[in-house]
Amino acid sequence: MVQNVQSSGPETGHLCCLGAVCGDVIGSVYEFNSVKTKSFPLFPKGSHPTDDTMMTVANMLWLTGGGSDSLVECMRQLGASHPHAGYGGGFRRWLSSPRPEPYGSYGNGSAMRVSPVAWAARSLDEALSLARRSAEVTHNHPEGIKGAQATAAAIFMALHSATKDAIRQYVETTFGYNLSVPLSDIRPGYRFEVSCQRSVPEALSCFLESDSYEDAVRNAVSLGGDADTQAAIAGAVAEAFYGGVPEAIVQSVWPLLPVDVQQIIIGFSSRFRPC
Repeated sequence: MVQNVQSSGPETGHLCCLGAVCGDVIGSVYEFNSVKTKSFPLFPKGSHPTDDTMMTVANMLWLTGGGSDSLVECMRQLGASHPHAGYGGGFRRWLSSPRPEPYGSYGNGSAMRVSPVAWAARSLDEALSLARRSAEVTHNHPEGIKGAQATAAAIFMALHSATKDAIRQYVETTFGYNLSVPLSDIRPGYRFEVSCQRSVPEALSCFLESDSYEDAVRNAVSLGGDADTQAAIAGAVAEAFYGGVPEAIVQSVWPLLPVDVQQIIIGFSSRFRPC
């Protein structure tokens, strides 16, 4: 677990791309302690940033050129600085490999970390291209790339005032995901699932069925699955659509982030917030 480092955060209006980070922290304690209700404490004892946050921030660093123009090096830098963030086995081996190569993953790690590309992109095509680049350094399986691109597309469209119907139609048509199943039908039988194809559509549906940022994240956690990652994905789209993360949530999350992570987020926001 990452240690707390700072007691208060900046005003939310000065930051962007916090939707995934806040969703990750909220979902962190429910990843292996699942709930099937939307009525749960947002920040119980033990809430913390996980690998979802670290790799999202690695993408921020890559896109700002703040450490290296190589995404691989940015990911390895954050991984080395925060080695106990909860990385999966395959990804841990990739981080420590002297010659890291893509390993054919179709896990939802590609989608959890992709949100910064939607803020940096100047067009939907560029968002899709950057999402592919973000994914394929590890998740070069077609489903891993698709999960990242679908998430990035939804965020980009939300940032540019697309309606929920337009986002749903584009994702269903372009990526073949079914986003029309009600959460009330998904939730009872849903279990922990890390593949893109069985977790990204559900996370996007959590956004589509929401009425606020917090509601989207509560939807995601209440599925009882990979709570931190699905809350990161749903939260990233919800932030873009609803115009930010509520300040009370940011102020609860910010002190839980290490100083280097805070600095990268501030640097990214200073460059891409006007977009």
